[in-house]
Amino acid sequence: MLSLEGVTKSYGAVAALRGVDLDLYPGEAHALVGENGAGKSTLVKILAGVHEPDGGSFRIAGQPVRLASPAAARDAGIAVIYQEPTLFPDLSVAENIFMGRQPLAGLRRIDKARMREESRALFARLGVPLDPDRPARGLSIADQQLVEIAKAMSLDARVLVMDEPTAALSGVEVERLFAVARSLRDSGAAVLFISHRFDEVFSLCQRITVMRDGAWVSSDATSELTVEAVVRRMVGRDVSTLFPKQDTEVRDTVLEVRGLTRRGVFEDVSFDVRGGEIVALAGLVGAGRSEVVRAVFGVDRYDDGEVRVGGQPLPGANPGAAMAAGLALVPEDRRQQGLVMELSVERNMTLTRRWGLSRAGLLTGGAERRTAADWAKRLQVKTSALTAPVSTLSGGNQQKVVLAKWLSTDPKVLIVDEPTRGIDVGTKAEVHRLLSQLAGEGMAVVMVSSELPEVLGMADRVLVMHEGRLVDEIQRDRADEESVMLAATGQKGVSA
Repeated sequence: MLSLEGVTKSYGAVAALRGVDLDLYPGEAHALVGENGAGKSTLVKILAGVHEPDGGSFRIAGQPVRLASPAAARDAGIAVIYQEPTLFPDLSVAENIFMGRQPLAGLRRIDKARMREESRALFARLGVPLDPDRPARGLSIADQQLVEIAKAMSLDARVLVMDEPTAALSGVEVERLFAVARSLRDSGAAVLFISHRFDEVFSLCQRITVMRDGAWVSSDATSELTVEAVVRRMVGRDVSTLFPKQDTEVRDTVLEVRGLTRRGVFEDVSFDVRGGEIVALAGLVGAGRSEVVRAVFGVDRYDDGEVRVGGQPLPGANPGAAMAAGLALVPEDRRQQGLVMELSVERNMTLTRRWGLSRAGLLTGGAERRTAADWAKRLQVKTSALTAPVSTLSGGNQQKVVLAKWLSTDPKVLIVDEPTRGIDVGTKAEVHRLLSQLAGEGMAVVMVSSELPEVLGMADRVLVMHEGRLVDEIQRDRADEESVMLAATGQKGVSA
């Protein structure tokens, strides 16, 4: 269905793709895996017509094609579901799905009724009750991703490229998506599936292609591979442990949350976090975990309750006061909430320290550059230059920039919301090692994660939420997948 041969692409002196070959067959789901920075996203953008390659050839159904624009890729039958949703926030869901190809009625007026009808049909296939007239602004990441999936489905594409489509979806939503992907595959479409979740790769795909440092490494049948073999090919080494949890000395209580309530979102949430421990907030998507940590940090208002840091009350809805008290928040959506994508790597790294680095109210480039260079070295950020826009970095390196921005403030409490969402296995191990090291140095860490292995592998205590309430607290030595999931689905007393 789709054949790539010898595809190359460079950005200045950086070779993003080096002679990549890839064949996709009708009726097959094909996984593309590799560390962040391996060239997967560049390849996706070339397939989508966003960038043109420097060299190489493309064939679709045996015919040579040139994907010079997104419209050309769409006309060739290629649809892409991106890792990060790209919706127009002030347009409706239906308008986003049909942007640029709206159905027309008489006098060439847009047929809004038909758009709504076809949107409802797409969501019915997905099994989700999204309102086509709802504005895209305010949708959760999971719902935004579902709109992107509906948009790709509406194209009836022969080649469907799925770039981390499940990163923000719950287990139920993932199964729903896989049912649609299998249906498309079985109807003769070629599916290229990019994911860092190996259980998904081995469940959905018949073949796996591995990339490393912009080059093709291998393509083999899934049945002939193991997770360990794939990881070795991805990183060029053995990842000794994905969850390098250190034993730490638990210190005094640093963060106290008492009776925190935001009506209609979460209710009567109370917990403590001590220095030297990692406390995980677990639960299903929509349980209120992210909303609680955003309220603790002051991004969102709350109606009742109290937050104390080091025994001192923290005013609500005041992120500046939270930062001054020693709190740091690494948000779930790094592109929209954690970074200013148009600014440089070094400017993003120092946004939280601009006054501390300035003299007489003036920020000097030298101070900014030295601080950024130090953190880039400590976190092993891979970038062509610190002055390059942060948008040019891979997802894993962008996450490291967000971590550097907050760690440079020397916080007492580090709150990380989905710290490894959409990053590769090698970078995951690095982030886990960093969190464990910070806890070992006495920092209090609050981690929100939808990945149970991450929760069980890293947390000293697991706080489980269900429908806006904290329903269980499970110590590390008693935490397992069954106890956490039973609590997350509303069962009581499961850890007794």
